[in-house]
Amino acid sequence: MKVLLIDDHPLILSALQSVIQGLGDDVEVTAADSGQAARAALSRSTHYDLALLDLHLGDLNGFDLLSEIRENYPSIAVVVVSASDRTSDVIRSIDMGAMGFVSKRSSNETLAAALRQVMSGGVYVPPMSMGSDAGSQPTEHLSPAGPHDLHSAVHLPQWGLTPRQTDVLASLLKGHPNKLIARELNLSVETVKDHVAAVLRALGVSSRTQAVIAVSQALQKQPSGFSAWRPVQR
Repeated sequence: MKVLLIDDHPLILSALQSVIQGLGDDVEVTAADSGQAARAALSRSTHYDLALLDLHLGDLNGFDLLSEIRENYPSIAVVVVSASDRTSDVIRSIDMGAMGFVSKRSSNETLAAALRQVMSGGVYVPPMSMGSDAGSQPTEHLSPAGPHDLHSAVHLPQWGLTPRQTDVLASLLKGHPNKLIARELNLSVETVKDHVAAVLRALGVSSRTQAVIAVSQALQKQPSGFSAWRPVQR
């Protein structure tokens, strides 16, 4: 697994590298101490599996770099690792395609668990309350959504989704942008946009992050022994 660490603090880079290398013997880590260094590393090799990104870089806005990576290297899973714990920053990161957000205040064990979850196809969102700095969002509790949970959740009967919409929802919950979804499902980007809009309407939400929240809430309400529902053909 090839990992790109992007942070302008040497001590943080060292700590992240230690956690990453603890994930397995086959991990290859590249450290970038600035936005420009990250761009250079990506230009030399596009075969990274994972990027850990700080939002506050000395030479570049982290959100701008996140947008570049998702646009130009959509197969790279991006996890934001930030000193910020603002709800609005978490929401914005996930909305822009990050597959996870981990506070730098988290323990090494939490970071490692979050990264394993992301690399196995899940989305990691930290437990938190929405409301104080999340604009008009109602107060909700966000909990991590793992790959097994996501597989079951996209088949929950209350969604009423078509099979194709179910596929699109599964990709949304993995943090995939529209271009990657289109390529994976052999659809046009415009068709994917239509499906995304339909999925968000079905879930009663207006963003990808809210879709993750809706799925998490639905899973918490399911009784034990719930069996996955298969969508009806339409």
